[in-house]
Amino acid sequence: MNTGWIFDIKKYAVHDGPGIRTTIFFKGCPLRCWWCHNPEGIAPEPELTFRADRCLDGCRACVGACPERAVTRTAEGVVIDAAACRLHGRCAEICPTDALRIIGREYTVEEILREIEKDRVFYDQSGGGVTFSGGEPLNQIDFLEAVLSACRERGIHTVVDTSGNAPWEHLERIRPLTDLFFYDIKHMDDARHRETTGVSNRLILDNLRALSRAGAEIEIRIPLIPGVNDDEDHIRGLAGFLKGQPGIENIALLPYHRIGTQKYADLKRLRRNTDLSPPADETVERTRRILVESGFNVKKGG
Repeated sequence: MNTGWIFDIKKYAVHDGPGIRTTIFFKGCPLRCWWCHNPEGIAPEPELTFRADRCLDGCRACVGACPERAVTRTAEGVVIDAAACRLHGRCAEICPTDALRIIGREYTVEEILREIEKDRVFYDQSGGGVTFSGGEPLNQIDFLEAVLSACRERGIHTVVDTSGNAPWEHLERIRPLTDLFFYDIKHMDDARHRETTGVSNRLILDNLRALSRAGAEIEIRIPLIPGVNDDEDHIRGLAGFLKGQPGIENIALLPYHRIGTQKYADLKRLRRNTDLSPPADETVERTRRILVESGFNVKKGG
C-alpha cells in the first residue's frame, strides 16, 4: 500500500498558491534551517508534543492511559519518558485540553484524496487547488507522485513547495504532474548555506537550472532572514543568478517571523539563533525594489 506521513492539513488556505487551497504538510525534511517555523515537519517519524500552558492542574488522565507507563506527573507538571514512549497516542486521545498531541499520521492516497475532494467547490469557484508543502514533499517521492497523478486525473490544480534538495530524478518524475513549483532559495554562498541550513546549495541551484530549462512554471520563494541573507550584495547576486534562468518571473519575499517559537518548546527541541528578529520594513522594501528593478514580479508573503 502506498502511504505517506503527514503532519497537518490546512483547509481554506489563501497564501499557498492561486485561489483557495488545501495545503498538505509532509513530514520529514533534509534541511535544518535556523529560522524554520515548522519544526514539527523536520523529523520523518511521528512525535509527541506537550503544551504545559494547556495542562489542567490535578488532571492525571494521561498517566493512567499510557500502557508503557511513560507518562508521570510531578510537582513541575507532566513528564514524558522519551525512551519508554512507543507513541501509541492514548495519552493524547484522552487529554481533555489537547495539551498532549501526536504530530504525524500515516495516510493512504485514497484518504488524502478524500480530504482534498471535500473542498472541490472552493477550488472550482476560486481557481484554487491543492498545495503540497512540509517538511519536504520530495522526501516521500512515491507517495507524492501517486497523489499528484490522482489530482491530475481529476483536474485539480497542484503546487509543490520544495527546497529543491533532492535527486533531480525526483523532480523529473513529478514535473509533468505539477502545475506550479514554489522553489526556495535561501542563500547563494555555499559555505553560508551549509552553516545556516546544514546542507550545500549546489544540488538546489543545479536542480533549479534544470527545472527552469525543462519549462516548469516556477515561483521563487526567498525567506528574508536578518543577518543571514538580507544584505544588498547578496540580493543583487541572487537577482543576477535568477535572471539567467529561463521562465522565472515571479518572486515571493517571505520576511522572517517568530510564529514557530512555541513549537520548539512543545517539542522540547533547542532552536538555533534564538535572537533572530523580523526584518525591518526598510530592508524588505529595499530587497523588493532591487528585485523589481531586475525585472521580476515581486510580492510580499505567500
